[in-house]
Amino acid sequence: MFRDDIHSVLERDPAARHWIQIMLFYPGVHAIWAHRVAHWLWIHHRRFLAETIAATSRFLTGIEIHPAAKIGPRLFIDHGMGIVIGETAEIGADVTLYHGVTLGGVSLTHGKRHPTLESRVVVGAGAKILGAITIGEGTRVGANSVVIKDTPPHSVVVGIPGKPIVRVEPTLVPEPLDFQHGNLPDVISERIDLIFTRLERLESQASLDMLLTQEMAVMDYHI
Repeated sequence: MFRDDIHSVLERDPAARHWIQIMLFYPGVHAIWAHRVAHWLWIHHRRFLAETIAATSRFLTGIEIHPAAKIGPRLFIDHGMGIVIGETAEIGADVTLYHGVTLGGVSLTHGKRHPTLESRVVVGAGAKILGAITIGEGTRVGANSVVIKDTPPHSVVVGIPGKPIVRVEPTLVPEPLDFQHGNLPDVISERIDLIFTRLERLESQASLDMLLTQEMAVMDYHI
């Protein structure tokens, strides 16, 4: 699993040149490794030591991961500063998180209250995913989005609150991860454009109706 963590960085970060560089200088990798130890201690009821390791990792890396959170293989945390992963969060395989991401809770009750990210999800910088919701497999969450509802697999989520758009059929999704954050739809602009298009159509129809009414009035006058 530790080798997979290193390989995932080499595959997804063009700045990564060598496994020694990753082991020494990548805080995201350090935070994941510390969490794996802390999580093992947590599930074996050595929770004081688990929380000690988690707190130390947060101090050293700027990444806060609760020891109870479930993290799948090959998670890649790029840059990492300011990431928060809550107690009941679950992360699938090959997920990518950029800096400033929050997987937070919105409930004070016990039980599941943090998000679940399925496999191959990419979450852009500063995005907030809140509540016991599920982000479907292969989804991209745009930078600074706030997601509070479930999203279908293979979708793009942008905006506040986040609006999911299914981008391709699930069977046609390519295997390589998609990091094209500059190629996200502008949902708000698209809807504004649709509104203006509809207004122009209605105004044209209203003008035509007014012209026909005037012509009919003139014809009635002559008759």
